[in-house]
Amino acid sequence: MNAGVGCVAPSRGSPWLPIWAGLCASLIGIGLARFAYTPLIPALIDAHWFSASAVVYLGAANLAGYLLGALGGRALAARWSSAGVLRAMMVLVTLSFFACAVPVSVAWFFVWRLASGIAGGVIMVLAASAVLPHVAPHRRGLASGAIFLGVGLGIAGSGTLLPLLLAQGLLQTWVGLGLVALLLTASSWFGWPAELPQVAAGKGVAGRSPGVYLLFAQYALMAVGLVAPMMFLVDYVSRGLGADPHTGVLIWILYGVGAIVGPVAYGFLADRFGARAAIRLVLVIQIVALGMLVGSADMRVLGLAAVLIGSFPPGIVPLALARVHQLVTDHPGQHATWSRATVSFATFQALAGYAYSALFSASEGHYAVLFMVAGAALLLALALEVPALLRGLETTR
Repeated sequence: MNAGVGCVAPSRGSPWLPIWAGLCASLIGIGLARFAYTPLIPALIDAHWFSASAVVYLGAANLAGYLLGALGGRALAARWSSAGVLRAMMVLVTLSFFACAVPVSVAWFFVWRLASGIAGGVIMVLAASAVLPHVAPHRRGLASGAIFLGVGLGIAGSGTLLPLLLAQGLLQTWVGLGLVALLLTASSWFGWPAELPQVAAGKGVAGRSPGVYLLFAQYALMAVGLVAPMMFLVDYVSRGLGADPHTGVLIWILYGVGAIVGPVAYGFLADRFGARAAIRLVLVIQIVALGMLVGSADMRVLGLAAVLIGSFPPGIVPLALARVHQLVTDHPGQHATWSRATVSFATFQALAGYAYSALFSASEGHYAVLFMVAGAALLLALALEVPALLRGLETTR
């Protein structure tokens, strides 16, 4: 059965343990597995574990895995219980951290970075849909924000925890991440709720709605826009601008602060202005922030840009989900549409990861080019709104 496909009455127990389980899953599978790698890039290069181009390539492996996980998440949930699959994915991420403590070869690292990405994709598709049916309807917004907050906490945690671990060495850093993941997996093991009976899915028109297709396109372009700073921000500050390593870590901590604020702030914007208007506003803010990143070497400006840019990856998830709920009324249709949106996002995220890696090598480490491409993707996402805005003007005449 597909987890969370139907909308039924929530279970009677406290929802906080399931919410904690969802938060831990997103923290481990995305917050740490993906984002903790970014501040490790300079250390991996300086320690000569791999070449600079190989390190960037290995970072993109996680994005490719995320796509595979997003594609296969619902099939796994149909074969086994969502709770069992989610537990297995958390264990897989934990094992990947321990495996990466030993730089056997590029192929070895690639396999484990790919595996951690697969787990993250499955978690993104299944975690919220496994938890939210057990939460009272009036609390589902808060619960969804708490689950996605795990991504921001993972980013911020990687910025504060990694310097302490790196002081002990790279091997110890990977082992430390593995221990944190193991602790969180154990603490949430019994928090996953039992699956609720599925209700029949309505026929719906989610896949045929122009608004849904627009969302898929914008969500894909947002993925392209966020990958460049996600992969290169710390390396840009540390090696591109010649700042000391502590400054690079500080910038990443500020990125993490933004990531913590993002889900709540973006959710507020969606409630206040509507999801579609909030998406437009957020795109404008992100384009400006990327311009700040390219146009200034002042660390105060870069710090502000890092906070704004950091709010984007976890913040757009509840924003896009709110837009899905606006466009699709039946709950089975919402779940199917959200899965397709996640696949759209993951596809372009993976493609962008490898494209940025190739561009980084071809441009001989020209970071500004990467950030300008990211800004162009977000500008295109905003431009897709122009026809709708023009139609709105026509109807007001």
